[in-house]
Amino acid sequence: MNVKSTTPATAKPNAEYAIYKPNGRGNGGVIRFEFNRTKGAVFVDATTQSGEKQFDWESKITMKWGLNDLGSVLATLQGRQEQAKLFHQSEKANSAFELTFRDDPQKAPFFMSMSRQEAATKSVKKVTIPVTHAEGAILETALRAAITRLIGW
Repeated sequence: MNVKSTTPATAKPNAEYAIYKPNGRGNGGVIRFEFNRTKGAVFVDATTQSGEKQFDWESKITMKWGLNDLGSVLATLQGRQEQAKLFHQSEKANSAFELTFRDDPQKAPFFMSMSRQEAATKSVKKVTIPVTHAEGAILETALRAAITRLIGW
């Protein structure tokens, strides 16, 4: 019996969505969301701009999100709450993520930031970007799909 795989040969084991926000001042940033099938989580990476449309991925900061984290961010994207605040603590570092809804028609509707403080040196790295309605809609769709896969429905 010959059985074909339903997964395309070009499919990536991890799918990602990144929101890039370079700027002319050179202090932009990027926040990338990656669904990792193997580890059953969404990994969020953030880094700062290091040149014209270049980003410093070697010094990125990373958080691993589970279901509760995803639910909090989704509730903010859906307008059910004004802000999602996530905090992860480990022996090496503390990481924080914030997504805030801003009711100001002159600015992007969402403001996203991610930071990490190293326990040994107390140094802090922070990435902050504005998020449009369109980017928020794509992120909401991606996170909903991640939750569906994580709970196996």
